[in-house]
Amino acid sequence: MSHGYESGRLNLPFVGIATFGKYPYVEDWDAIDADVAILGAPFDFGTQFRPGARFGPRAIREASTLFSFGHAGAYDYEDDETYLGKGTKIVDLGDADIVHTDTIKSHANIEYGVRKILEVGAIPVVLGGDHSINIPCINAFDGQGPIHVLQIDAHLDFVDERHGVRFGHGNPMRRAAEKPYVTGLSQFGIRNVSSTAKEGYVDACAMGSDILSVRQCRAVGVEALLDRIPADANIYLTIDIDGFDPSIAPGTGTPSHGGFLYYEVLELIAAVAKRQRIVGIDLVEVAPDYDPTGSTSTLAAQLLLNIIGRVLRAKS
Repeated sequence: MSHGYESGRLNLPFVGIATFGKYPYVEDWDAIDADVAILGAPFDFGTQFRPGARFGPRAIREASTLFSFGHAGAYDYEDDETYLGKGTKIVDLGDADIVHTDTIKSHANIEYGVRKILEVGAIPVVLGGDHSINIPCINAFDGQGPIHVLQIDAHLDFVDERHGVRFGHGNPMRRAAEKPYVTGLSQFGIRNVSSTAKEGYVDACAMGSDILSVRQCRAVGVEALLDRIPADANIYLTIDIDGFDPSIAPGTGTPSHGGFLYYEVLELIAAVAKRQRIVGIDLVEVAPDYDPTGSTSTLAAQLLLNIIGRVLRAKS
């Protein structure tokens, strides 16, 4: 019997259970066998304005089925390359358990999931959730060797403490910069009102951050951006969907006009995947109820599938 995609079930995108990319679901976190493992982190208690990113993982998974016809990977004629083809080992672990109103316990559960992925040598791809979920993700990388954080975001997220809050979605890059194994941060897309107070910029620069707005990124171009990211570093990639322009990503709690467009980000990350080693990814702040078109979730899913394809191609 033929095992080609024209035999057996057709399995169209709208059929079946919506795991990420329709890849296999692994319930037992002691039995992960994969190159990339998807983990949902449906936590949004860190938000300072509109909640709703707790529904991000489900929406991104649902949107990802659009790109999951299951035939022979994804051929990109511009690159003359097939990504996510035969032999791709991606699994979906479901979600970390979230304990309502308990940030510390919820973050600990996210961290546990990321550690289980790293234990088997897979690359964690974490679906947020608000940007505070980056804190447990970075925590899990202790003992993994030095990492450099590449952040795509409208906001600096470098607040130390405000009214006793240290683990909200305005704090993650500050918490990352404090880690001895985080060697630096490239913070791209930061812009305009609400990006942060002046103290945030001063502190970030003092702690080694390289900060560029969208306009500055466009002015220098992808090659110059690459030159600003350490060439020999292991890269942890954190993508806040509000780094993109709200014309294409309105479904987020704190939209900021003047953002990136799709290819600006994909081309940068594709080049980073070739030149450096991407060791972890989170994509955060998709709040689908603010976008009735589903465009924001589709953007998140499309971007992640394209990034994962390029990371796996570089790894092989």
